[in-house]
Amino acid sequence: MILQKFKSGGRFEQIGSYARAKRVGPFVYVAGTTAIEPSGKLYKPGDTYAQTLFIFGRIEAALREVGAEMRHVMRTRAYLTDLSSASGFVRAHGEIFEGIDPVTTGVEAGLSQPGMMVEIDVDAIVHGLEGSIEI
Repeated sequence: MILQKFKSGGRFEQIGSYARAKRVGPFVYVAGTTAIEPSGKLYKPGDTYAQTLFIFGRIEAALREVGAEMRHVMRTRAYLTDLSSASGFVRAHGEIFEGIDPVTTGVEAGLSQPGMMVEIDVDAIVHGLEGSIEI
């Protein structure tokens, strides 16, 4: 059975002893991911759409590190500072997951800094094109 984890080097991963992504067999979980650039700067403050695209790029990279792809994503969860800005998330999600159609949930939540509009986590199952599980 496959057991992999990926740490992206974020400071909270070390302090909090958690992985950005973890795979056990075909099951993959990606931790809540925000639009923080490698420099530590927030990407596009106040822009939910741009932050969502940026975050999904980070999530896609984390999935690749444990042998998964965006097509394997089964569930997405978005934590938004203001549900009235959800349209930016929905639009970006639709562009990224067209034809994949994972289930999704949006929740209004306080995030860690001003201008941070969205945090996203995903669950995936590595599977073949016809749905067979790949362990």
